[in-house]
Amino acid sequence: MNAPFALTSEVVRLADLRQPDEVARIEGFVAEQRASLFHRPAWLRAVERGTGQAALGLVAEKGATLTGWLPLNEIHSPIFGRMLASSGFAVGGGVLATRESAAVSLCRAAEELALRRSCPTIELRGGPSPEDWQVRTNSHLTFEKPLEADDEAELLAIPRKQRAEVRKGLDCDLETTVGRGQRDRDAHYAVYSECVRNLGTPVFPRKLFDETMDALDSDVQVVWHHGKPVASVLSFYHDGAVMPYWGGGVWEARALRANDRNYYELMLHARRRGCDRFDFGRSKADSGHAAFKHNWGFEGVPLSYASWTAPGHEARDADPNSGKHAAQVSVWKRLPLGVANRLGPHIARGLG
Repeated sequence: MNAPFALTSEVVRLADLRQPDEVARIEGFVAEQRASLFHRPAWLRAVERGTGQAALGLVAEKGATLTGWLPLNEIHSPIFGRMLASSGFAVGGGVLATRESAAVSLCRAAEELALRRSCPTIELRGGPSPEDWQVRTNSHLTFEKPLEADDEAELLAIPRKQRAEVRKGLDCDLETTVGRGQRDRDAHYAVYSECVRNLGTPVFPRKLFDETMDALDSDVQVVWHHGKPVASVLSFYHDGAVMPYWGGGVWEARALRANDRNYYELMLHARRRGCDRFDFGRSKADSGHAAFKHNWGFEGVPLSYASWTAPGHEARDADPNSGKHAAQVSVWKRLPLGVANRLGPHIARGLG
């Protein structure tokens, strides 16, 4: 499988992510390009260990120079089918290239690789793509802004209405902790799994959280009320930014303003860690989550996602908000938490 794809003057080949020198070279290229966390081989391999979805990738080379990289996870699901995702379980990824020719070569090689591996769909969560691929620019927004110079400035930078909610959270009898230990992880999974069940979504395998935390700069922040975790977020730190990635709250969190307290405290914690930006991540356009982030003073920037579907196949639909899955979402919301937590990871590992 390491034979080159001879498509242009660039040579494109399948990367060997089991070779430390290869991984180090690609990690260096990602860092030089100031690319996202989700371009890193460390992310792909953590996803593989956490979900069983294979870490792959294509590199483009011109002579001895690396000119492009396409990170991929091969996603298998008995419900949603098979695809190559760039990157799996990520909100970013896609082609990273120094030359337009390398970007096109990588995408054409990805088409060939997908057919070889019986994956009728490729999803690129960012980056360039060929003109004949389907591109969406109106489905998702990303939200990021600089952190302020001190705690008071951070509070005052929040628009007045949302700032009032944060102040209510600060006045509640809540405790906030940050860590990477077993207690932190247990509390986070308890909160997160309940939160996504309430939204009608199966929870990801716990091993995915553990593997990504162990492989990357990360921590868990938990908000406690009388000893019970009521809100939590697992955050990643990359290139000077903090990204609250997997987070949520239980039913009581809303009345306690625990989520508001959680994100404000994370802003302060991230600045003390040396971060200069708060990456509030991706949300669907016109969604409640997007409105929540706008209330914090974040402006949404449209994301460009590209996809390719093999001839003769239908486009993959794993969107829990699509009409196709509305009935399943409604049923899932009513499942007992213990049942949802047993069944969820088996389904969610195929979402990608």
